[in-house]
Amino acid sequence: MLVEQRSSLGGCSVFIGAGFSDTLQTNHSDWLRMRSFGGLGKNHKLIATGALKVIPVHASQLCSMIDNRKIQCDVAMLQLSPPGPDGKHSMGIASDYMASAARSARVVVAEVNSQMPWTSTSDLLDGIHIDKIIYTDRPLIEVTSSTITDTASKIAKYAAEFINDRCVLELGIGTLADSVLSMLTDRKDLGIHSGVISDSILDLVSKGVITNGHKNIDSGLITTATLLGTKKLNDFANNNKLLRLRPYSYTHSHEVLAQIDNFTAINSVLEVDLTGQVNSQSINGKYIGAIGGIVDFMRGALSSKNGRSIILLPSTSKDGLTSRIVTKLSNGFVTSESSYADVVVTEWGAAQLRNQPLNERIKRLIAIAHPAHRDKLSSSSHLN
Repeated sequence: MLVEQRSSLGGCSVFIGAGFSDTLQTNHSDWLRMRSFGGLGKNHKLIATGALKVIPVHASQLCSMIDNRKIQCDVAMLQLSPPGPDGKHSMGIASDYMASAARSARVVVAEVNSQMPWTSTSDLLDGIHIDKIIYTDRPLIEVTSSTITDTASKIAKYAAEFINDRCVLELGIGTLADSVLSMLTDRKDLGIHSGVISDSILDLVSKGVITNGHKNIDSGLITTATLLGTKKLNDFANNNKLLRLRPYSYTHSHEVLAQIDNFTAINSVLEVDLTGQVNSQSINGKYIGAIGGIVDFMRGALSSKNGRSIILLPSTSKDGLTSRIVTKLSNGFVTSESSYADVVVTEWGAAQLRNQPLNERIKRLIAIAHPAHRDKLSSSSHLN
């Protein structure tokens, strides 16, 4: 509706999160000034044409930026579930930052979708006045899992060596995250505290691997901000008392993460340089990622008792011509500083970097680069 009426509105700004639908197109920038916090999902296509502008921000900062009107919201559009057992609507599959948007907005419009699962997020809507409700019955957008490749399996095998019983995991979505979870079927009493979860956790839940029984915060509960999966995940979430959805201000909070024992952050990135700096935003001149929650979770893991931060990436581009272990990050994008580096994993092994001097880091990272690129990396390094 907004897209269709954009010209009559005289132009407006829209802030969007991860985009997995085709609702917004590049030609809509004629009347819509589109902004986001990254190129997640299909957003990178809009960024490539200049239709979507990126605000570099940590996920942990989004709610406060909206609350303090650094990111202004005049009209908030929510998608809610039908009333649940408490008689209230819930925020369904996403509690990320939209409650903050609704609290600060002049007008709140809610779509109540009969196919949206009810989750324990109705409290986030307390005190929010909804000006207009539209009732719909339509399938939710589904995000399916990718096929696990041989490279992803090798990376996951090395990463799994750092994941012990009773670890509390944070994972993104995608092939590498799915691959790591597939390697953990023999673990016991794992927990989940993440910014997003996908269908890939369901197998470990059904097998009793993920119990959340030893989490010292939210014990017994899967904690996340967003569900990005298929109807199978949404059905699992519906009225599930063992699932806790919280906003980014909680799931990504350093104060919260630092209190979680054995917190293990597992994130995939685009590049790592020889000092341990990470780039998760841009490659080959294209902005295709985001800062997102990577730095929040890396920091949290390093402050956690027995915590680990594990960074995953293939050693080369898909054609094998370009190394993803580099002497200098692409386009000057440093998502995470070298001081947050802990473990970096490629299909050639794992490099433990925490507490290591720069010359040792270089040796360890070159050792997990693709053999075809190791000599060049070694000769181009000035810190050996």
